[in-house]
Amino acid sequence: MSKSVFSEGDEGVRLIVRDRRKKGVRPPMSGRSPVHVVYGGADRFSAETPSKLGRIALATLREHASNFVEFADAMHIPGTEGLPRLPDVVAKIESRIASDPQKVRKLQPDAWVAWTVYEKTLRKLESEPVEDFRIDFEDGYGFRTDEEEDADAVRTANETAAAMKSGSLPPFFGIRVRSFAPASYGRAKRTLEKFLGTLTKTSEGPIPENFVVTLPKVTDKKQVREMCSVLKKIEKKHGISSGSIGLEIMIETAEAIFDRKGNIALPGIVSAAKGRCSSVHFGAYDYTSALGISSRHQALDHPACDFARQIMLASLAPAGIRLVDSVTTELPVPLHRGNGLTEGQQAENRRAIHAGWRTHFQNVSKSMANGFYRSWDLHPNQLPARYAAVYFFYLDGFDTQAKRLRRSLDMSAKASLTGNVFDDAASVRGIVTFMQNAFDCGAVNEDEIRIATGLSSDELKALDLDSFVGG
Repeated sequence: MSKSVFSEGDEGVRLIVRDRRKKGVRPPMSGRSPVHVVYGGADRFSAETPSKLGRIALATLREHASNFVEFADAMHIPGTEGLPRLPDVVAKIESRIASDPQKVRKLQPDAWVAWTVYEKTLRKLESEPVEDFRIDFEDGYGFRTDEEEDADAVRTANETAAAMKSGSLPPFFGIRVRSFAPASYGRAKRTLEKFLGTLTKTSEGPIPENFVVTLPKVTDKKQVREMCSVLKKIEKKHGISSGSIGLEIMIETAEAIFDRKGNIALPGIVSAAKGRCSSVHFGAYDYTSALGISSRHQALDHPACDFARQIMLASLAPAGIRLVDSVTTELPVPLHRGNGLTEGQQAENRRAIHAGWRTHFQNVSKSMANGFYRSWDLHPNQLPARYAAVYFFYLDGFDTQAKRLRRSLDMSAKASLTGNVFDDAASVRGIVTFMQNAFDCGAVNEDEIRIATGLSSDELKALDLDSFVGG
């Protein structure tokens, strides 16, 4: 690549950071970051949707993984292959963990991790099954008449207001409209205006906290600027605080990766949002389709997708932009439905559910290992695998990361006493991010953070990382 590619990208990063500071937007790690985003068609959304998704996921989990060993086996959680399968033996291990979890953690770490992940997943599905939800007026909604989409925009806004009133809305929330390409621009703008106009009227003013609009199939910065202009007018018209509507950009075309001059386009596209954009999503299947890759070979792990994700990571992560990976299309759903199923049909259902869980667990794990700490969920039965992957990711690496952090803090303190420089800020920053994420998602609690690191969660977040480099 030419030098201009990187200079353009570096300038874009500076612009993004500057615009976020001017708007007062906090970088992602200064606040909670959801572990996923659930998409659901606008035609099916109601105020009860988030809690309903949790009930379905919980029922599926209890039916197809009645204990932590079955759960670990279904997900193929690494390191748990040797756990006993006999129900009586599993029950004894569960009893030992319940009475003295720290002892079992030392003597049988694989059993402790599997049990902990299982229990945390159950509790999560009971208390907060959905962290982030997007009402979908695009691919998950399909082709509709203008009358149908108008009606659904109004209806979903009223349902959102009802959920706000009852307190049943997820902590992060928003809608995805159609593309701002010429063919669908008018429809997307109309849906956005009807939804927000109705919502502010029904709720008598406020919009949900952490509300965002997702703009799909972005091809250039002009579409982002136009969306921001529309949002600004809507905010002014309906008395919404200026700049409070967030924007998410979806990368699904080659034009969003490289512009016509061959420069990296992403920083410029994000900076065009003038501080509104905190997240960028990757749409693997639309992206590979746009490149002319046949449907038979379109997949999350296609080399073209890996390349696009690396460009996103290198050009946007330094600016504090959250990166969101694509969807797992293999769903953990039963093959047979209804009452009176034969034993063979029940076994086939179980295998189908487990296969879907396993694929999603692997995809989520790989995304997180590659720096994409969020991705999409499309079906409630994906939620058990989502949280299993997230909790295992942090629990599996927690002790090692905690030891590294304590060692780094000790080395930094010694360097300060001797007037030297501990020049390892990049490593410490990565460790601190890991620990913060682990705490924010519930993989570890306050006591575990303090015991492992010697710091409270607030002290961890307040660490002055600049102190690890000299000058």
